[in-house]
Amino acid sequence: MTLAVAYSRAQDGILAPEVTVEVFLGGGLPAFYMVGMAETAVREARDRVWVALRNTGFETPNGRVTVNLAPADLPKEGGRFDLALAVGLLTAAHHLPAERVAACEFLGELALSGELRPVAGLLPALLQARESGRIAIVPRANAGEAAMVGGMRVLVADSLGDVCAWLTETGDLDSPPVVDASDEPTYPDLGDVRGQYQARRALEIAAAGGHHVLLSGPPGTGKTMLAERLPGLLPSMSEDEALASCAVRSVGRQLPPPVSWRSRPFRAPHHSASAAALVGGGSRPRPGEISLAHEGVLFLDELPEFRRSVLEALREPLESGQVVISRATSRTTFPARFQLVAAMNPCPCGHAGDPRGRCTCTPDQITRYRSKISGPLLDRIDLHVPVPRVPLNELRGEPGPHDESTATVRVRVRRAREAAVTRQGCANAALDARGVERHCPLRPTDRQWLEAAVERLGGSARAFHRILRVGRTIADLAEDPASPPGRMHLAEALQYRS
Repeated sequence: MTLAVAYSRAQDGILAPEVTVEVFLGGGLPAFYMVGMAETAVREARDRVWVALRNTGFETPNGRVTVNLAPADLPKEGGRFDLALAVGLLTAAHHLPAERVAACEFLGELALSGELRPVAGLLPALLQARESGRIAIVPRANAGEAAMVGGMRVLVADSLGDVCAWLTETGDLDSPPVVDASDEPTYPDLGDVRGQYQARRALEIAAAGGHHVLLSGPPGTGKTMLAERLPGLLPSMSEDEALASCAVRSVGRQLPPPVSWRSRPFRAPHHSASAAALVGGGSRPRPGEISLAHEGVLFLDELPEFRRSVLEALREPLESGQVVISRATSRTTFPARFQLVAAMNPCPCGHAGDPRGRCTCTPDQITRYRSKISGPLLDRIDLHVPVPRVPLNELRGEPGPHDESTATVRVRVRRAREAAVTRQGCANAALDARGVERHCPLRPTDRQWLEAAVERLGGSARAFHRILRVGRTIADLAEDPASPPGRMHLAEALQYRS
């Protein structure tokens, strides 16, 4: 009778708790028992592992085999434990050295031939395995994901036989290829957008302060083009931010290629998306679009066409930067710190306000169309920007002096964001109420003027604080981060509230 232990990782949202695979070989008639809250795919590992062992050249153990996946109260799913189970069986049968096995963590699904297949959600597992100090052994198909994690030793293998040869010191395993992250990601250029100077200015403010934007205008005026260029204006992600973003996308099986893993995500779900698709869900919760846009941009085109219940689900994540999915037996939290860019037409036909009188909508139709977006949701969007039609003659010829490129605008954005982080440790949009009072002080006359203006507009206390945050960003862009926002900065911030 022999007991062996191998280590692996489960998946619980973006967490990857350690799982100890305990294998006990006893006497008696041949039998296989698995305990530890294993789902169907995990229980089926017995047949995959049994055939893979035979095809790798090993004899399957005789007698009673008992496998415990600890902790017992943690649900386990998928084929990610196959490799750890096979290694544990071979260690219990004295084919592999227990000391080397105990120094490693194993993640991978086994084919019947013994080859290793990739697993989803590997990046969060490696990030947490790094804290344990063990060596991680993963399928070669996950090499790109493994290459993103520094500070630990990761080895990639093609098959169970390769893993066994390395453990017995009769063969070698490769390290994942090094990913060159020195080049800046490539984004669409803001210089491609002609005209729309107010909208371009609003994008610059949004990028500098981390603010949400609503673009409103007739069809074909460049709302989508503007939204697609916001990620390129944002400052470069730090390694921790990029890993956090990629970890969510790894769980959602949406991981980008290794060469672009530092690119900010840009998610643009269709307006027919359900609430579960947007915020996440499922019997075993998976991240939705707002979490897949973590540290990036979420673009909602044709905003009034989304179901009202779907839009209302955005309200809490816009404030908290995370989404909590509760089930009867579990509670999963996904990060959702994104910038919202929404676009809408002024009316159902899209031509309200056109001087040529092309709009055919009645006042009631326009009211019903705009009322699909609730006041509390609009109150959480800092910048409301009109995007009017551009004369066709402005679209011809070379770019003008105001048609700046992404690279030019990004310099100002980076300078303003660095000033805010130096002053308060976060972007202006992330300031809480106490931070607004501390870092956005106003002169008494300016405060009285702003309070009177917000009262006339019927704004809330939230709107007042958001105007202050936007004014603080405008002052930072004016390269005056030490002075409080002035009347000019506040007036520009106020014009973006409608």
